[in-house]
Formats: sequence, structure tokens, C-alpha cells
Amino acid sequence: MSDKTSSNGPLVQVDRVDKVFHRGSEDIHVLADLSLAVPTGEFLALMGPSGSGKSTLLNLIGGLDQPSKGSVRVAGEDIGRLSGRALSHWRARHVGFVFQLYNLMPVLTAERNVELPLLLTHLSRAQRIKHVETALAVVGLSHRAKHYPRTLSGGEQQRVGIARAIVTDPTLLLCDEPTGDLDRKAGDEILDLLQGLNREHGKTIIMVTHDPHASARAARTVHLDKGQLKNEPAK
Repeated sequence: MSDKTSSNGPLVQVDRVDKVFHRGSEDIHVLADLSLAVPTGEFLALMGPSGSGKSTLLNLIGGLDQPSKGSVRVAGEDIGRLSGRALSHWRARHVGFVFQLYNLMPVLTAERNVELPLLLTHLSRAQRIKHVETALAVVGLSHRAKHYPRTLSGGEQQRVGIARAIVTDPTLLLCDEPTGDLDRKAGDEILDLLQGLNREHGKTIIMVTHDPHASARAARTVHLDKGQLKNEPAK
């Protein structure tokens, strides 16, 4: 697996983005005039207190939401201009999501969970199986392919989640508190895996975390507070 995008410009370009949610007559300003560039191949951590806008920013970059103002470009595509079917197809091609609570289907085995994103492609059954085997091998879970989530540890479930995220060889991995539900040992194993995907497979990773121990694994950390980026500490 390798990053499919090569460009002289940043892979992700967030330009002067505002995000406002409307609750009745109240406007809730979550992001304000925020700009951020993420080069291809970077492992970036987003840190900040609860309510600072970290997950909102991640959702904008992943095309799960749209900015109220400004633009978000990923791999040269202004994703704010996409809607409906086009946006769904864009996400399927370019983004792998890793969630804090794994979001696995309990009635499916590990290999079937990993296969799910491939059902949106035109790959044959044989091709899907090959991709699934590769993804499970990358995360070290080939021997657990036939197991159901309930029989896996939390760390193993998160590995399945990561395998599902990388099975389409996406341009970008977006991780929302990927170690937040794990103990330190299992969390460190997941962080080792993410570092390996970044360093050995060239994956661009953006990780939301509140844990300085996790952010220390990233090449760069940016801090959000009240919807704005703060000065970055030297690493």
C-alpha cells in the first residue's frame, strides 16, 4: 500500500473556514477563519479541549460535513462543491476513517467487516478477498480473520477498524481518538501501527486526540481552542 497522490502542493488545504451550527434561533460558532495545510505523507495530530472543534474539522476534511464559509481541498478537489452521490464516491476513493469505538458490525466476522468498503467498488469477489487479506496482514490479524468482534479484544477490534480503513488504499486516514477506548498497552500498539502506516506505507494521517502521549507519535501537532488554531509548540 502506498499513497496514491503526489503533488507539489499540500494534500489537504483548509482555507479560512468557518463552521456555524444552528440550534433554534441560536448560532453556534465552532470554527472561525481557520486555515491549515497538511502535506502528503504527514502524520498530524489535532489537539484541544472538548468543544474546541477538533472533530468538526476532521469531519470537514473527510467530507462528512461542509463549511459555512471558506473551502476545503483534498487531493486537489474542492470537496465543498461536491454533494450527494459525487461526495459519497469521493469519500470511498480517498478517505479511510478510524473511530474511537471501532464501529464494527457485530454479526460479521473480522474479514467481512474489513470487506464492507469494497462492496461500493467494482472489484470482483476474488479481488475483494485479496485486498482484505492484505489489509489484515498489514495490521497483524490474519489469524483472526474468521473471528467475530465479540471474541476480539479492544485492541484487536481497533486493528480490524484500521484494516477496514486502509483496505481501499485511501489517500488519507482520518482517526478520531483512535486510542481513547483502550488501555495504555493496547493504545501504544495502535499508535505503533499508525506510525508504521505513515513511515513504511506513506499514508497521510490526521489524528484527533486529547492525549499528549498519543500526539507525541505524530510528526506535527496543532492545537485548537474555541475554533481557532493556536501557535504550535516546537517538536
